[in-house]
Amino acid sequence: MAFLQIFERYEKKYLLNAEQEARFLKAVEGKMIMDQYGEHTICNIYFDDDNFELIRESLEKPLYKEKLRLRTYGVPENGDHQAFVEIKKKYKGVVYKRRIPLKLKEAESYLYDGVRPKKDSQILKEIDWFLQVHAPVKPKVVLTYVRRAFYGAENKDFRMTIDRDITCRYDDLHLTSGVHGKKLLKEGQSLLEIKIPGVMPLWMSKILSELKIYPASFSKYGTYYSTTPELYMTASENSHKLAK
Repeated sequence: MAFLQIFERYEKKYLLNAEQEARFLKAVEGKMIMDQYGEHTICNIYFDDDNFELIRESLEKPLYKEKLRLRTYGVPENGDHQAFVEIKKKYKGVVYKRRIPLKLKEAESYLYDGVRPKKDSQILKEIDWFLQVHAPVKPKVVLTYVRRAFYGAENKDFRMTIDRDITCRYDDLHLTSGVHGKKLLKEGQSLLEIKIPGVMPLWMSKILSELKIYPASFSKYGTYYSTTPELYMTASENSHKLAK
């Protein structure tokens, strides 16, 4: 299974109810094609410090923000499963994602224990720098969801994803533990993300307008953090301790 390692694009997000999703998929039929992987589960671990500084800064909507995560496609059964260590950056609305493929056990040794992979990679050097600047970061949240991904019939770089069953937890921070935790969306809701390499096609803008589907400011990790008292209260307590 081949995956891109570098991305640069705009991303627009939309929260859909079941009826909107059905009507939208009907409207884009023939224009957007589901990719070869079909519906699949994506598993992530997000890294932060004990004050959750990275997500707190992100929620303030600065011009520049970045996050670090460990991702697998499918629920891994063991440490030999392919994983990706990713830095996702956003500057003035443009999303940049850079990642390296590793076995899950290599990625965990790197991010959990500081054992650097034996690779010579510019992206790995950028991740090294992130870990140094934001030290100490730790695994903080497991976030999983079921995704369908589509690409444009006329432009394969124009993509969209629809995520459902977004599930989060702040304990049992290992991807091999599977999917369990708090559900982030209401029953029947899904999250549409449109990934645009340049300008939104006019036909897509027209469909969204006709169906009254409007952009939503929605971060999976940010929403989980801000709706989970155990996380933001811990961050607040830690900040007070540092201030004393």
